[in-house]
Amino acid sequence: MYPSTPLNMVEIEIGVLRSQCLDRRIATKEELVSEIAAWERQRNASGARITWMFTTEKARAKLGRAYPQPTPVSKPQAKES
Repeated sequence: MYPSTPLNMVEIEIGVLRSQCLDRRIATKEELVSEIAAWERQRNASGARITWMFTTEKARAKLGRAYPQPTPVSKPQAKES
């Protein structure tokens, strides 16, 4: 996995939270915390998953700079005596 993947997942979940739960005015911090907790429980109970549209290979083909090929780790050669 690449470092950007978890961030993308968080960004997606924040977008879902915003559209499903935070699309209205919430008067108090306590109400906000309660609403988010209820949304989170429902989201977890439903087993919500993110369906990725790209495989790593497709991402590399389309966005090569963002998903470079990993360089193989070379093993040090043993010295001859």
